[in-house]
Amino acid sequence: MENSLVKDNPLFLPLNKDKTVYDGFITVQVTSLLLHCCWQLRHLLRGYEHIVKQRLQQSADLVSFILELKTVLEVGLKSHPECRSIPPPQYYSQLISEMETLGWDKLLFIDTQFRTLRLKAEDSSARQHILTIKLKSKHPAEAPECSADLPVPLALTWTAQSTLEQIHSQFLLCLQSLAEFWDVLDEIDTKTWILEPEKPSRSDTMRRIAIGNNVSIKVEVDPRHPKMLPECCLLGAEHVVTPLRNKLNANMHLWNPDSSVLHNLRDVLEIEFPSPATHEKSVCHTVAPFPFQTCPFPSRLPLGAWLRALPTSRQSFSIVFGECPYCSKPITVKMAAQKS
Repeated sequence: MENSLVKDNPLFLPLNKDKTVYDGFITVQVTSLLLHCCWQLRHLLRGYEHIVKQRLQQSADLVSFILELKTVLEVGLKSHPECRSIPPPQYYSQLISEMETLGWDKLLFIDTQFRTLRLKAEDSSARQHILTIKLKSKHPAEAPECSADLPVPLALTWTAQSTLEQIHSQFLLCLQSLAEFWDVLDEIDTKTWILEPEKPSRSDTMRRIAIGNNVSIKVEVDPRHPKMLPECCLLGAEHVVTPLRNKLNANMHLWNPDSSVLHNLRDVLEIEFPSPATHEKSVCHTVAPFPFQTCPFPSRLPLGAWLRALPTSRQSFSIVFGECPYCSKPITVKMAAQKS
């Protein structure tokens, strides 16, 4: 048994004369793991402890148990591919040194493998951003994978001499180049009623803005040229959209690249956009079970007249029953008495 054990596992040696206690390394898929008190081995065997215990009880001798253990580890490695290339000690000392230079206050998160980091950054308008970095086992010789919530591809340069501080500085320069783009969208978000996206992210370049009378405009802002005329698409009933489209085409020459997109849209379309609070002043109310629940429909619109024109609506005396054009829930509108 001893000869077979040593032959298959040359780094696995007895610790006593009776050769009842062994310690050392076993090789699994070209990865050597310490069998006794090795955190890598414990990590791989997590979830397989009952199998190892069962194999230990059922194995006739140590050689057969080691073979069973190697089989279990082979399965474990397939479900933990990150364990196949464990970084050397220099990797961790290099990482700690770089973080001390960068500043621990920049670190938002680091995983248990010390591979994935999230660093925070702030642009010139105090907006918070996150840079996610996935380090390779040969860091810094290998370039890390970097990602962030940006409207353009994140292009960062990396060499074998690069550090986390340098890549963080490059990220700050990238944020600065997009600051005007976010300023433009932040103004639109705070001063208009945004229909889409419901929760804009920093990578979103599109906004669908409510105009009123069941009409909206979708604008696509260019991150590299945020104050230039964006791609515009008017949405709504054709008889309402047509006058706005004509104004857009006729006044396009008035677009001033020194002004914000919102200011230019007001001038070109000759309108005032509803404020974000408009939808809180809705005139439609659901019938049941919440009679005073509101939905986002501008209060200044002639909703009653609009409902009466729909073939699906019905009227009983001065009450019109129909569906809200925005939330599609049942609504009732009390028509004002006409003066004779």
